[in-house]
Amino acid sequence: MSIAVFLDRDGTLNEEVGYISNLEELKLIPGAAEAISKLNDAKIYAILTTNQSGPARGYYDEAHVQDLNNRLITLLKAESGAWLDAVYYCPHLPDGVNTDYAQDCSCRKPEPGMIQEALKNFPDIVLEKSYVIGDKATDIEFAVNSGCKGILLRTGYGEKVLQGDYQELNVRPHLICRDIVEAVNRILTEVNA
Repeated sequence: MSIAVFLDRDGTLNEEVGYISNLEELKLIPGAAEAISKLNDAKIYAILTTNQSGPARGYYDEAHVQDLNNRLITLLKAESGAWLDAVYYCPHLPDGVNTDYAQDCSCRKPEPGMIQEALKNFPDIVLEKSYVIGDKATDIEFAVNSGCKGILLRTGYGEKVLQGDYQELNVRPHLICRDIVEAVNRILTEVNA
């Protein structure tokens, strides 16, 4: 039986800068690579689960989302040899302008579809012992909807969420942490207790 950490991307692993059109704009949050490396060393799955509605909004094509995810993977490896065990993303948005992606789906957070997909590939994951880390209220709802523990970060949109200025936090997070570094350290303390 294994533990997974399901990670948001923007504002969690890389700096929140809005919709990224230029690949070089994707920059890691300080300490993110080392934090993921600690999960790798602890044999905890590090799985990216990210809403990426840029294609649905007509900002760029789906291949660009994949290029951004690949840049993230490259930066994690280059900085500390860290890796992601899997990458899942949702390109959909119900009211998107690109009709190929304008749909209700089960993969857009807070729906649990991406984690359900991960379970098909990693059937040893125990959800009640696993975590979701993100900077939005929808990440915490995603955790609850999936049976995981949700950790809200203060990076990205997190501080605005806590102040009530962005999304409504209707579900209490398991933890609120300064950043991905603190979140991973807290997880490792809990799982080793």
